[in-house]
Amino acid sequence: MTYSSMETNLDQQFDPNRSSQYEEEFKWLKWVPLILELILLTIGMLNLSSATAVEDKSLGLWKNQLVTLALGSVTTLIILFPHYSFLSRLAYLIYVGNMGLLLAVLAIGKSSLGARRWISFGGFSLQPSEIMKLSMVIFLAKFFENRNTQGGMKLKDMLLPTVFVMIPVALIIVQPDLGTAMIMMLVYGSILLFLRIHPKTLLMLTVAAAIALPVVYNYGLKPYQRQRIVTFLDPMSDPKGAGYNSIQSMIAVGSGQLWGKGYKKGTQAHLNFLPEHHTDFIFSVFSEEWGFIGCGVLLLCYALFIMSGLSVAYQSNDKFATVLAFGVTSIFFWHTFVNMGMVMGMLPIVGVPLPFMSYGGSALLTAMSGVAILVNIANKKYMF
Repeated sequence: MTYSSMETNLDQQFDPNRSSQYEEEFKWLKWVPLILELILLTIGMLNLSSATAVEDKSLGLWKNQLVTLALGSVTTLIILFPHYSFLSRLAYLIYVGNMGLLLAVLAIGKSSLGARRWISFGGFSLQPSEIMKLSMVIFLAKFFENRNTQGGMKLKDMLLPTVFVMIPVALIIVQPDLGTAMIMMLVYGSILLFLRIHPKTLLMLTVAAAIALPVVYNYGLKPYQRQRIVTFLDPMSDPKGAGYNSIQSMIAVGSGQLWGKGYKKGTQAHLNFLPEHHTDFIFSVFSEEWGFIGCGVLLLCYALFIMSGLSVAYQSNDKFATVLAFGVTSIFFWHTFVNMGMVMGMLPIVGVPLPFMSYGGSALLTAMSGVAILVNIANKKYMF
């Protein structure tokens, strides 16, 4: 199916029987996202157990992740039972509620490592910026549900949704959480391209972005953020300072060689050379212990997961579900792409977790909720 035919179908009257025409073709897809999620969660928990078996602040945190996993399972069941159309009815309410949480972070949020990103209650910490990614996708799916984008959107068509995206992005940047803000912008851009932007408008935006980049670099980024970009281009320029994380991560990835050093036998993480080995650099731990072969298998799992999400979007028979499934899949794609890219020294280091692998309650709950939405859409005939 070509891109042009896909986007044309989005603005034509959806045929309720269209999906039944492909029922046999997509029959195997109905539970594939959930099956792949379980595989990745199993790999992630085993890897996290190894990464947190270290005498440092991460010791034993995998047990906390198990509690979040149980909570995420309950959340998955709650999302699976009703028809996904309930998200369309609640889309704006979900957005407003999450905006309230982001504002609450600025007022009563908990600070850690110079950032204010969490709300604590009852011994549990919630990171609203993680949930906002999913809330934004639900909001955009509802916003574009009844709008015709067949001829390509122009600037006036994108003005209002851009405002609604940039408000939470600005609040997240203030925390500061540049990584999450960047993911939100990448997901939003992906959805706009999926719905189609008028060629002239796309050219104007590209030129504007090229002009704005140096301005943002010089005046929009904090000194440590600019330093990350410099050390990305040349990590050895400051090997004991800003470049340390990147260098140690690349050493861990490379030292795994073909078959890896073995489960719980990685030295970079276990000897505390690798920073944040249970969160941002969890893939480095996996690479060192399982090597090129193990990484190949993990990448295949993620690739199949992304493809299954896109297939769910393709076989959906209404625009809201199509945009929603595509947006949710975009979140997983960009998280995986950016995290693995920074770990291997291909992208600047930003705080972006690897789905199903990195430690983090809010990130895991959001990821599991996203998968539940995909499975709900894929099984829409059996929902009520």
